[in-house]
Amino acid sequence: MSKAVLTKQDQALREQVVMASHVLGREDQGDFIWGHVSVRDPEGRGVWMKATGWGFEEVTPDRVLLVGWDGEVLVGDGPRHLEYPIHTEIMRARPDVNGVVHTHASHAVAFASLMQPLRPISHEGAMFVPPDVARFTKTGDLILTRELGQALAETLGQRNAALMVHHGIVTAGEDVETSVVMAILLERSCQKQLLAMAAGEVRTWSNDEEALGKRARVYSAKQAWAYLVRKTATSVRGGAGR
Repeated sequence: MSKAVLTKQDQALREQVVMASHVLGREDQGDFIWGHVSVRDPEGRGVWMKATGWGFEEVTPDRVLLVGWDGEVLVGDGPRHLEYPIHTEIMRARPDVNGVVHTHASHAVAFASLMQPLRPISHEGAMFVPPDVARFTKTGDLILTRELGQALAETLGQRNAALMVHHGIVTAGEDVETSVVMAILLERSCQKQLLAMAAGEVRTWSNDEEALGKRARVYSAKQAWAYLVRKTATSVRGGAGR
């Protein structure tokens, strides 16, 4: 249990994790109490992420922890998630990344098991391919060690997302907003391809030139995030009187 005094910056970072968690929960990325999103600590102390034991929609500022690079809880009360190395090792490897999301998104997990290329059959797919989306296959088990976190970070490379085969997804962005939006878009891209494959053979998709052009133009993470925040706030207000 940490008795550290929270600064205004710490409080703001906690609020970022809260909103990101609520958005992920509202977008059906939750798996009971599992899955997490992190924000890099600007002071270099580690990452801010929710305590274990809470679903995305249950996260409040006092349920957000500062977890150090080696897993120690520096600020906040409650136990940390076992898979904190997903976040710390990606951020160690990627100074450009300030937000990481890990969830067990259902359609992405199902799609990854097919070991089929992800095709840019939709706007969403163009955010991840070409080249084909990265796939982490070293283990489908939990990422419990620094070594496994490093291996996942290596698979991710400079990409914005990776499928963790038999497990879930990870996305990384310049800020937490981008990482959350990418997690939602990756799930939607897998869902749409599964829908197409269920109807028959996928026969057409954007070529590389078109897909890369769409990647630069179609989605604005900032605008999508603003909408998702409004949508989440409306959902909370709508349920308040029930």
